[in-house]
Amino acid sequence: MKTNVSLKSYNSFGFDAVAKQFAEINEVNDLQTLIKSGELQKHKTLILSGGNNVLFQEEVFEGLVVYINTKGIKTLREDESEVIVRAQAGKDWPDFVRFCVGKGWHGIENLAHIPGKVGAAPVQNIGAYGMELKDSFLQCEAINLHTGESKVFTKEDCRFGYRESVFKGELKGRYVITSVDFLLKKSAPLHLEYGNITAYLEQNGIESPTLQQLHDAICAIRDAKLPDVKQIGSAGSFFKNPVIESTQFEALQNDYPTMPHYDEPNGMVKVPAGWLIEQAGWKGWRDEHVGVYDRQALVLVHYGGGKGHDIVELAHRIQDSVEEKFGIRISPEVNFV
Repeated sequence: MKTNVSLKSYNSFGFDAVAKQFAEINEVNDLQTLIKSGELQKHKTLILSGGNNVLFQEEVFEGLVVYINTKGIKTLREDESEVIVRAQAGKDWPDFVRFCVGKGWHGIENLAHIPGKVGAAPVQNIGAYGMELKDSFLQCEAINLHTGESKVFTKEDCRFGYRESVFKGELKGRYVITSVDFLLKKSAPLHLEYGNITAYLEQNGIESPTLQQLHDAICAIRDAKLPDVKQIGSAGSFFKNPVIESTQFEALQNDYPTMPHYDEPNGMVKVPAGWLIEQAGWKGWRDEHVGVYDRQALVLVHYGGGKGHDIVELAHRIQDSVEEKFGIRISPEVNFV
């Protein structure tokens, strides 16, 4: 273990928080050794993966940061129609998607270019452009942080919801995912109907896109509306898209006929949080250190020199503003630490 380690390069907001204790895990055995040492019981512990969905509120984390940095991809089973592939938790998620698309494997292509690591993806049940991780998830292996024992979690065990899983709920802080298995198809219909995928393909003269062309289109779309975290700190989408009752949506639609929406099961309606924030006048707002990205209102950004509490304060102001205008309380997707 190391002491007083800067976390600036371990979080995509680029806040210069310091971890009092820091341990890097490059093999599963490293984690089991750390657990057996009893260090996890001595300190407040944070499991850190890509750091792309974390907001450090304070300048010092008074505890132990465990950084998961395991790598590797392995094909477990393959036939003429599908493949089961395992990725280690520390594998870069965009690289993993690129690898699978390059092999011609369908199932996670719409999740291209989402920053982060494989192990964090099930925790958040990441999703984009009409696809969620749970759609291709088979199972994951996780280590009990109290006993060091390994356990396999099926899709049912994980209890996936919208940006939710059992690892964000009752098992938060009790397990750390070490590998994830995906069931991918060698042939499947492409999902083109969500967002502006179709418009982008038409603009670029692509009538019948291949799997690779869809992947590349999504990467280009995301690049056009999201900041490069090497230049401007952010955690990508900061807020979840709220899901409201259809009766509430219909009432709002009378006042806002152009309000975009997506029908959900059980008579619910999903409304884009970015649209709500933009309509409330926040798009492009900034002060000296933090602001709202001028290309996508769903993204809160750190221009440098700020502190985590600056983003927290901005997020609260946006929440209050949207609620006052629309009667909808939007919730953060980012984890506050």
